[in-house]
Amino acid sequence: MLALGLMSGTSLDGVDIALVETDGETIQRLGPAATIAYGIERRIGLMGVLGGEGPVAEVERDLTLFHAQVVSDFLADHGLAPDSIGLIGFHGHTILHQPDQHRTWQIGDGALLAEATGIAVVNDFRSNDVAEGGQGAPLVPVFHRALAAGMEGPLAILNLGGVGNVTWIGEDGSLLAFDTGPGNALIDDWALAHTGKPMDEGGRLAASGRVDREAVISFLHHTYFDRPPPKSLDRDEFRALATELVKGASAADGAATLTAFSAAAVAFAAYSFPRPVLRWLVCGGGRSNPELMLALARALPASVEPVEKYGWDGDSMEAQAFAYLAVRSRAGLPLTYPETTGAPRPLSGGRYHPVP
Repeated sequence: MLALGLMSGTSLDGVDIALVETDGETIQRLGPAATIAYGIERRIGLMGVLGGEGPVAEVERDLTLFHAQVVSDFLADHGLAPDSIGLIGFHGHTILHQPDQHRTWQIGDGALLAEATGIAVVNDFRSNDVAEGGQGAPLVPVFHRALAAGMEGPLAILNLGGVGNVTWIGEDGSLLAFDTGPGNALIDDWALAHTGKPMDEGGRLAASGRVDREAVISFLHHTYFDRPPPKSLDRDEFRALATELVKGASAADGAATLTAFSAAAVAFAAYSFPRPVLRWLVCGGGRSNPELMLALARALPASVEPVEKYGWDGDSMEAQAFAYLAVRSRAGLPLTYPETTGAPRPLSGGRYHPVP
């Protein structure tokens, strides 16, 4: 069927929407995609409920109706009728992720979105996995494997959103997946606080600074790096440590050091792979940061390439994944595995909302 995927990531930059034709196992076609930015007020509103505090119900309703408008505009732009779409995969926005306490919370009202769009919705993809003892993240590895069908392995697909996550794919299609550490979140927050801009555009701020190598070494002493995968992170897991380590740094030096943190976390992740990879394929907003990509190239022994080299759209892969996962969910197929989230067995998930 044709399915739409909607993703609001930890970078808090906006909504990604993508069209995929799939049976939940193979991918027949990747259709158009778009990113619609949040205005500053909506972004601030989302930041205000991180941690599950503040006016959550109000922000959730606003977020859901914004997604509905994104769907309506996207369909109109591409000459598609709502009844041509079989399903929407609606990730919502993560405001709390504490899997070790069996808690994860993605705001977004699936029933309201189905009513507003006239299209059935699957949402709440993570809760079943977390309830069964899994980490609830990352969810995209099965989609990565479907995308990479026929490619020579082992290979790693690295998604650099607010948090970094990696999928290791073996020659036989075996999987290992986990969050690597901070992706863009620490850099973005630093840039906003010190320049008023929501990101380090083009990595220029970091490029003009100097990395504090001792701070990088101290950063890698965080207990997260001692834990074996699969494992996952909340967006702000490293905030306190990072703030302490770059306290007093200039805007440029802080950006350079935080960029080095993200690259060092990825390099450390490679020690957990069953076998070394032939290449790293990078998606997510971080691949548009030349300074971060350069830091990765320096830190990793294998080639580091944006996924566009293989004809994929690195801005829309997570949205594509949730379209794919929605169809898998309706088919009762597993979304998560012991090797991807630490679930006790392969698990399906998601909550279905028909059109009322």
